[in-house]
Amino acid sequence: MTIVRSVSAMKALSRGWRREGRRIGFVPTMGYLHEGHLSLVRESKVRADVTVVSIFVNPTQFGPNEDFKKYPRDLEKDSAFLSEAGVDCLFYPDAAEIYPPNYRTYVEVEGLQDRLCGRSRPGHFRGVATIVLKLFDIVGPDQAFFGAKDAQQVLIIGRMAADLDLDVEVVTCPIVREPDGLAMSSRNAYLTTDQRTAARVLSTSLRWADKAVGAGERDAGRLLSGIRSILEAEPLARIDYVEAVDPETLDPVAEIRGQVLVALAVFIGPTRLIDNIRLDV
Repeated sequence: MTIVRSVSAMKALSRGWRREGRRIGFVPTMGYLHEGHLSLVRESKVRADVTVVSIFVNPTQFGPNEDFKKYPRDLEKDSAFLSEAGVDCLFYPDAAEIYPPNYRTYVEVEGLQDRLCGRSRPGHFRGVATIVLKLFDIVGPDQAFFGAKDAQQVLIIGRMAADLDLDVEVVTCPIVREPDGLAMSSRNAYLTTDQRTAARVLSTSLRWADKAVGAGERDAGRLLSGIRSILEAEPLARIDYVEAVDPETLDPVAEIRGQVLVALAVFIGPTRLIDNIRLDV
């Protein structure tokens, strides 16, 4: 596996692959990798000739009181993980390489970035869209792979790619869960033993919602009330939001009909976790 630190070297490598007619698959990450990330790598290896993974903890998507400085990092472990998985290239730039002095340009996706997680994390998706666009330009992938757990993020990136006529296919891969249902996340490393047990309530509430819809529930208000009741019964849980929305516009829905995204964000102790389920009625 080749490790690349500079933008110029990554661009040169990518240009060489394209000249050879090789399809490039790309998995952007912030590191501290887990099985969810590996599922994206495996999908890339099936679809592409070359797989590139980036590790960059992006400062512009963290708010002033968020966990940028303590976000888990372990490059040695991640590198071994990726090499064993057969990744061709790890792009690992430092912040100055991506945001040099006097950097001033940012990307916004209006109408999508200020809802759900965007309400709780102002500026977050501005940072996400900016770094992803920069990485797309640097790596030059044919396909980029993202996990469905970050449903709003994938929607925003897909909208950005379409609106800006980017030559990249944004591929959404299924949520990968622990055996007890908890969606895999690098932030799960923050959880104490008791908090880790409590965190199961996120997926438990979503499974309940799925069963309720299967049994005929169509009123979104009643469905969300039921989810909230399950979450509120967990003493270590504090709800940020629970919403049922159109998966393409993120507009709230009153009725569970067609495709509906039920998304939630919950603090377990100080750690904010997200999860979602897509319902199709």
